Amino acid sequence: MNIGIPKERRPFEFRVGLTPQSVQMLAEEGHLCYVEHNAGVGAGFSDQEYEQAGARIVYTPHEVFGRADLLLKVARPIYDEIEWLRPETTMMGLLHLSSARQDKIKLLQEKQITAIPYEQIEETDGTVPVRKPLSQIGGWLVAQISAHLLQNDAQGKGMLLGGIAGVPSAEVIIIGAGEFGTYATRAFVGMGAHVTVLDTNYESLMRIHEQIPNVVTMMSNPLNIKRVTSFADVVVGGILVPDERTPIVVTRDMVRAMKPRSLIMDVSIDEGGCVETSRPTSHEHPTFIEEGVIHYCVPNIPSVVARTSTYAFLNAAYPYIQEIAEKGSEQAIADNPAIAHGAAIIKGKIIHLPRLKPVGFEGE
Repeated sequence: MNIGIPKERRPFEFRVGLTPQSVQMLAEEGHLCYVEHNAGVGAGFSDQEYEQAGARIVYTPHEVFGRADLLLKVARPIYDEIEWLRPETTMMGLLHLSSARQDKIKLLQEKQITAIPYEQIEETDGTVPVRKPLSQIGGWLVAQISAHLLQNDAQGKGMLLGGIAGVPSAEVIIIGAGEFGTYATRAFVGMGAHVTVLDTNYESLMRIHEQIPNVVTMMSNPLNIKRVTSFADVVVGGILVPDERTPIVVTRDMVRAMKPRSLIMDVSIDEGGCVETSRPTSHEHPTFIEEGVIHYCVPNIPSVVARTSTYAFLNAAYPYIQEIAEKGSEQAIADNPAIAHGAAIIKGKIIHLPRLKPVGFEGE
């Protein structure tokens, strides 16, 4: 099979669709990988490394898109990339098509594209293997980013997360005790913050209570969220509801009642956001102030540690890539329930694409 690995064109997307090691494994099985010139630079992979692994380097996007039977991206395609796609191509990546503009979906349908977002691949036990390592990375990153955004030079309130003798540590509220919330809790506790975790799932709260000492756990409901946000220095929203738009759990009134210059980290923004005042931002302009509170709502947080996150998501995604390369997408979808669950569009027909786009949110 011809496999295309293009250079990512979205701003601040430094990850790449395959590592040289993955290229080598596919090449040894007889597949031909076309890698666009400098596609791996952001993640620290040179063209020479890809060539040594058995790839062919191509110098125009038209060639990498035009040759591919299977296109391995990271971010959702922009309009030009959809135009370059050859009809009936299979495309995999962290596509988040559920928050894409409707006209883009129609273009993919017209070209009879098969689109398999990694984040929708789900095993029969309910685990989402490719999303998991990225959630873990996001959990670690949100703590170190928060520490910076609390500083005066970042327009923050001038707090040290861990405090110091005679000065209390920051109050951090984490809404969501899943994979992301667990790793975020570990990171914040490790930096000395006082952490409160809320979730609707008692078993998840019990796991955090047993595994991580000195953490307050509470059931997530409007009364408790209103209470904890009122004294928070940092509020982290890390909610994921499979196949649905993330619910709004922090209302504008709650934000208005927060302490001035406090910080909201809405990591659920990929799926629409869980804070009423949130809107997507970028790594270039990561924050805005609404109701006197700093908001950080960057969708692709792990992209700024591109080498780590590229290895991480491909460690999980490679078996599915390999199966599709060997069997073709149609047979792989038929044989593997996890891939079938991930198939959002099959030859232009929408199969599994819940509409998550909220009013006023225009994904690209």
